[in-house]
Amino acid sequence: MKTDEELMWTCVSKTELLKTPVFTVTSRHNRSAAGIEGDYIVNQCNDWVIVIAEKDDAFLMVRQFRHGEEKLSIEFPGGVIDQGEQPEQAAARELLEETGATAKELVCLGSMNPNPALFANHCHVYLADKLNFTGRQNLDHDEVLDYMEIPKKEVIKKMGTGEYFHGLMCAALGLYLAKQMSC
Repeated sequence: MKTDEELMWTCVSKTELLKTPVFTVTSRHNRSAAGIEGDYIVNQCNDWVIVIAEKDDAFLMVRQFRHGEEKLSIEFPGGVIDQGEQPEQAAARELLEETGATAKELVCLGSMNPNPALFANHCHVYLADKLNFTGRQNLDHDEVLDYMEIPKKEVIKKMGTGEYFHGLMCAALGLYLAKQMSC
């Protein structure tokens, strides 16, 4: 069995290939401890948040078009963490923007890398509890979505099928269920 040091790679150089408003594509020339070298494409972007908001026996969910998949997706509220913003602040902001709700309690369920082979950011998952509703969304200029209350049992049953295809939502639900099992 190899030691951690034998498994590590070092970045020798990094080149920016493409910069977009959402992410930057880089090429990293890396070298392993054994001397193997190669170029690897890595997407760099701000961290993201997902907010699992509970209201009685339902979750607050959003339904929106996803350009990569070219279809509608049902997801937990969430989005990009703004520069200088803490994950918990972003979770509160995204919940309010997308659903019009505020939470008296936000609990971090965990953080994960969406795909460590290709991405250099993390997704932070929060549980929102004790909700208060303002009655209005405050969407970004390029957001078009509806929010709805969907029974928890339905979300759990359908996750990974149909409009519930977003992999990070499946992972977020897994963190939520793990938390429920530990209570």
